[in-house]
Amino acid sequence: MPAKSKSQQKAAGAALSAKRGETKVSELKGASKEMYDSMKEQELEDLASTDHDDLPETVDKEEN
Repeated sequence: MPAKSKSQQKAAGAALSAKRGETKVSELKGASKEMYDSMKEQELEDLASTDHDDLPETVDKEEN
């Protein structure tokens, strides 16, 4: 599943880093904390690896 926005891609990257033990879980907040708690490492990797060149910065909640 590709990321829908640059913000989502960045949050997934932060959560993935914590899942892998590269950063502290306590440093996560907001969307990245929720992603860490609710998603598997492979799901986070799919989101984080999305090419973000053509993505908008954010997406309205109605579009999700």
